Amino acid sequence: MSTAHIIVTILAAAMSGYSAGAVLFHAQWVVQALTDYSVPRSWWPWLGAAKAAGSVGLLVGLFVPPLGVAAGIGLVLYFTGAAITVARARWYSHIPFPLVYAAPVVGALVLGLAA
Repeated sequence: MSTAHIIVTILAAAMSGYSAGAVLFHAQWVVQALTDYSVPRSWWPWLGAAKAAGSVGLLVGLFVPPLGVAAGIGLVLYFTGAAITVARARWYSHIPFPLVYAAPVVGALVLGLAA
């Protein structure tokens, strides 16, 4: 396991955890965006929980690599779905936001698989 893998994984977990907290604690900027994208309010706790689980999975994956790979794949799929949701809502200028969160997850996944 390389130092780069550890640093990128911790960054990815922190960003995903922050994103999960923003959804779970109903940060105003997230609530407005989810409303604009027509995401049903009943989904919000599940979306936050999925990101939180992925964040924890990335960290545990530093010690149990298959779990980290599974968490990374799950988060990449999550953020891909988020980008698709934004595109379907025709908020094209917002598409980079989920991709910014996905980038370190992809990096952690690639570095983890290369290790």
